[in-house]
Amino acid sequence: MPDAPVELDELVDLKMLPAWVNEPPPGQRYAGHDGEGERERRGRDRRPRDKWRSNRKGARREFDRPTSKEKRPDQPRPYDRRPARGHDGYRKDRRHKPVEKPLPPIAVKFLPRAAAFENVVAQIKSSSVAYSLFALARLFLEKAPRHDVKLSAPPEVSLFQLGENGAVSVDRHFLERSAFRFAQGDFYQVDITETEPIKGNFTNVARDRLSGALLGPTNHHDYQRRLRNLYEQRFSRRMSFADYQRQIQIVTDPSEIEKWKEDARKVTTYSTLREEPPETFASAIEAERHFEKSHLPGLVRSISELVIDGPASRRMHDRALNRLIENEWNRETKSPSPMMQELAARFREGGLHVFRHRRGMLFVSSIYPRAFANEQTAVSSQVRTIVEAIAAQPRIGRKELADKLIVDLTGEEAERAKLALASNLLWLISAGHVIEFNDGSLDLPREKAKPKAAEQKEAAAASMSAAEQEERVEAGAPLASENCRAPVSDADADGVSQKRPTTEEFVGSTESRPTEEPTQIGGS
Repeated sequence: MPDAPVELDELVDLKMLPAWVNEPPPGQRYAGHDGEGERERRGRDRRPRDKWRSNRKGARREFDRPTSKEKRPDQPRPYDRRPARGHDGYRKDRRHKPVEKPLPPIAVKFLPRAAAFENVVAQIKSSSVAYSLFALARLFLEKAPRHDVKLSAPPEVSLFQLGENGAVSVDRHFLERSAFRFAQGDFYQVDITETEPIKGNFTNVARDRLSGALLGPTNHHDYQRRLRNLYEQRFSRRMSFADYQRQIQIVTDPSEIEKWKEDARKVTTYSTLREEPPETFASAIEAERHFEKSHLPGLVRSISELVIDGPASRRMHDRALNRLIENEWNRETKSPSPMMQELAARFREGGLHVFRHRRGMLFVSSIYPRAFANEQTAVSSQVRTIVEAIAAQPRIGRKELADKLIVDLTGEEAERAKLALASNLLWLISAGHVIEFNDGSLDLPREKAKPKAAEQKEAAAASMSAAEQEERVEAGAPLASENCRAPVSDADADGVSQKRPTTEEFVGSTESRPTEEPTQIGGS
């Protein structure tokens, strides 16, 4: 029901209205004035209009006042000096804005959830694909069930928690005031029973505007008790009882009356869970008094560090902590460097390899990448062709590579060439000479720069004369070039070392896993 219109005379005492509201009525403004004759007034006002206008113009020339176009640039305009007006029409100073309370100096760190992290590690180890650490970090931060939140307070700031796993806040008094509401389910069992239907004809019912609760007709015997209980439970810390009563409105809707009758049939009782025999209370007020006397002392504890799960961090009762976690989550989602560092350390502990590739981006894989050196490994010409094709076109796909290398072949020759290409490519990937990313692209590992000591040693070996080399050989020392040469093993029909897996194993692994679609990580 809309509020009754407020008369203008009732607001005069607030001293917030324009000046014309406080003026006396027009009929009483000149009540004590006798007036004068119409002839006297006409005679006094008679004067030549042309002469009056000329005098005005002459006065303006005499004082040499500037015209509107010649105003001084530093002179403020009239509307610049006026204060701003609000939506209600009254003047309002907009410079005084409500200042938000500063956030507590508590460090917030996001950690990968254990179950989600194990799932990701198992999927990475089951394949030879490399995943971007940046994408994985954002994947863990994307949804709350995939990460935990760690709160660390400095020595001068304290965190307070209700029990071992209860609500957390930086305000101890807030936890003590709301302890019964937060920990009610841990100490009391709530039972709701229905009584007989309420009899009688009621034409209206009282409703609380703030909560929407129906309190019953004002002439009902239980109205005052329900009104007082609702006030004590939810609004006693905000306003006085007299102010709360002004929020009550009377509703005549028949559906609201029937709804109140159904709610009034339900009787709620509270039984203790940690006492023998259990004690039962007929109202929440009695149960809260028992809680404050028996359980609240010693329930609130001070902590300096806490780890909570992601879903619980979204439902913090403390608004300051909730806003702090939200701000840190928004900032880290844009730049997930802390989560990337945490994931890199845990991946290394789990036996995975974290390496840098082009532009210094971090990737994780189950295979350690090794640069391919033609002079150090005895391989077939087809393997060299694959490496040269990938080096000429980085981030090439499997299909593009096959179309580039297998040309002018049909029938069985094309099938044998595809099997040989798959065999050699899988050997290169498993040996770390070629990196396969989760989007299906292929690239060569980044070559590491040689240290200065090795370069100097190679330069000294190259400048060594033949006589010096013969003396070293006679003394039993190997040549410098032999130190850098890898042992060469017999090659099979394809020209690849016998240590690589057979063609049938590579073909089987190729057919068992699709390579055209990018692999996706699940972590929830």
